[in-house]
Amino acid sequence: MTDSTPPPPPEENNSEQPSASPYEAPNSPLPNSSGSVPQEEKTMGMLTHLLALCGFVGIPLGNIIGPLVLWLIKKDTMPFVDDQGKEALNFQISLTIYAFVAGLTMFVLIGFVLLPIVLIGGLVLIIMAAIAANEGKTYRYPFNIRFIK
Repeated sequence: MTDSTPPPPPEENNSEQPSASPYEAPNSPLPNSSGSVPQEEKTMGMLTHLLALCGFVGIPLGNIIGPLVLWLIKKDTMPFVDDQGKEALNFQISLTIYAFVAGLTMFVLIGFVLLPIVLIGGLVLIIMAAIAANEGKTYRYPFNIRFIK
């Protein structure tokens, strides 16, 4: 007599492991053992980007100091914050350099066009990065110089 029940399907491995490739998709999450980023890390990752807005409200170098402080505090305990903190910090240093160069070019009048573009573009990219981090996705800024790796 034969058993007519089919064998169970093989188990699928749905755990997303980060690839070792440097060409990984820019919005892939950094998973923990369960495959998702904890909410606390998402919130702290978002804050690393939003703290850069301190520079827009008049705090000298606040755009660099804000993300730096949060990154230094949380980098050892939260891998997502470590990644996003480095990204935010690198972008803010790059943005400061771009704004300085645009300010210098005001002497040849092109800076009057460049500086607003740099500042508004930086603001838009900060908001986009904060939204992505709050969703648990890594964000890579365009035109970013990687000072901290």
